[in-house]
Amino acid sequence: MQPVITTAEMRALDRATIEDVGLPALTLMETAGRATAAAALDMLGDERGARVAVVCGPGNNGGDGFVAARVLRAAGIEATVYLAVPRDKLKGDAAAHVAILERAGGVVRMADTPAAFADVRGAIEGAAVAIDALFGIGLERPVEGHLADLIAAVNRAPRRLALDIPSGLDTDTGRVLGTCVRAHRTVTMAAHKIALASAPGFVCCGRIDVADIGVPPGVLATQAIRAGLVEDSDVVGWLPRSAPMDHKGTRGHVLVVGGMTGMRGAGRLASIAALRAGAGLVTLAATGEPTADDSVMTRSIEIGGSLGHLLEGKAAIVIGPGLGRTDAASRWVDEVLASGVPAVVDADALFVAGDRLANAAGPIAITPHPGEAAHLLGCDVPSIERDRLAAARALAAKTRAVVVLKGARTIVVDGTLDDEFCSINPTGGPALGTGGSGDVLAGVLGALLAQHVPAHDAARVAVFVHGRAGDELGAVHGTRGMVSSDLPLAIAGVLGRLEKIPRLV
Repeated sequence: MQPVITTAEMRALDRATIEDVGLPALTLMETAGRATAAAALDMLGDERGARVAVVCGPGNNGGDGFVAARVLRAAGIEATVYLAVPRDKLKGDAAAHVAILERAGGVVRMADTPAAFADVRGAIEGAAVAIDALFGIGLERPVEGHLADLIAAVNRAPRRLALDIPSGLDTDTGRVLGTCVRAHRTVTMAAHKIALASAPGFVCCGRIDVADIGVPPGVLATQAIRAGLVEDSDVVGWLPRSAPMDHKGTRGHVLVVGGMTGMRGAGRLASIAALRAGAGLVTLAATGEPTADDSVMTRSIEIGGSLGHLLEGKAAIVIGPGLGRTDAASRWVDEVLASGVPAVVDADALFVAGDRLANAAGPIAITPHPGEAAHLLGCDVPSIERDRLAAARALAAKTRAVVVLKGARTIVVDGTLDDEFCSINPTGGPALGTGGSGDVLAGVLGALLAQHVPAHDAARVAVFVHGRAGDELGAVHGTRGMVSSDLPLAIAGVLGRLEKIPRLV
C-alpha cells in the first residue's frame, strides 16, 4: 500500500531526514527541483525550443522551482522564473537557490503586484509548460487577489506541472481553497499527500509522480502513517483462493434481504453479484413473490413476520438494497444485527438501523454514500465532502463497524480498531454513477464475507474490484453507457485475473 501523508507527517519526514540522517535541506531542495525538471522535459518531448514558465512562491516550494528552472536552462530550455512575492520574502534555502540560479545566468521576473503580474501574464499563459511552484503543502486560507490571478494564468497554459501539490489545494482534505491549479501532472515529494489521493483534490493533479528526494525508507517506516492508497498487490494478498476440493458448501451461503415490491432490481443485483464474486449459494428474501436469476434461490417473507430460520446456516447476510424504510425493515435489521452472522448493512437498512449498528453481535460492514453518511452522523452532505477521511473515521468510531464511505476515491476504515487507518481506493470513476452499482458492491462484499475474508479486507477487495470493473466497462461503453447489470460478470473477470497473480510472501 502506498503511504498517504498529511502536511505534519511530511514535515516530520523532512525534519528526521535533515536532523537524524544528516541530509541537508539544501540537498533535498536540489533533488526535488531536479525531479520536477525531469518531468517538465518529459512533457516537452521534442519541443526543446519551447519556453517554460516557473511560477514561484516564497517557501520551499518556490525553492524547488528555482532549482527546476536552473536545471532546465542547463538542458537548453528557455525557463524563466516568475516570482509571486517581493524578493525580501525569500529566506533560507529558497534564497540560497535563487542566488545560485541567478549566478548561473537564470532569469527572474517579478509578478509580486497586480501591475507586475499584468506585465508577465501573457508570458505565463503562452509558455509551453507552466510549472506551479507557488504554495506546496501547508496552505490554510483561500487564495485571493493577484495570487488567484497568477493561478488563473497558469491554468491557461497548455500544459501544467505542479510541484508537490497543485497550489490552492488543502493538503490534508483535498478541498479547493478559493481557486487552484488544474495540473496535467504533479511531482510530489517522498510520498502521496491526502489531497493527491482522495476526493476532490485528486481530479486537479493529473498524472502523479512520487519523487525520491532522499528520505530513507527507514525514516518513512518510523512515522505513524494513517492512510494508504490500495494497490493491486494488496488486493492479491487479501483475496480468497480457490482450492481443488472447493464446493458450494465451502464457499458459503449468502442471504440477501431486500428487493421488496417496487424495488426488485436492487435485490436481484446484489444476489447475482454475490454469486459472481464466488459465493457458493445465494438466497434472496423479500415480501411477495421475489424473482431472481435461475442461479439464485428465493424466499418470501411476511411483512409482519420474522427472518427466523432464514438466518440459520448462512455464512453472510446482505441487508438493505431495496429494503424500504418500514417498521418491518427495522425489525429485520435488528434480527440481522443480533444474529452474530457477518453482515453488510447497506442503503435503506442504514436509515432504519440508527444507533443500533454499534451493538451488532457479529462483524458488520456498512456501505453509505455521502447522503447516508450524513444521516448517520446527523450532519449535511457538504460536511461529509469537506473532509471525507474525517467523516469516515467519525462513522467508524460511532458504529464500531467496517465503514465503506462510497464516492470518488472510496474510503475504508475499520471501526473495530483504534488506529483509524484509512484505505483509499484508487479504482472506479464516473462509469459507476448509475443506479444499482451500490447494490452490486454490497453483494460482492457479502460474498467475500461468506468466504471467510475478514470484514476489513473484504471491504477493500470489494471496493477495488468493483471500481476496476467499472473502469474497464467505462473504457468499452463510455462513462455514460454502462448499466449496473453489466457489473457482476465484469467483476468476476477482474477477480479471476487477480487470482492468477502470485501472492507476495
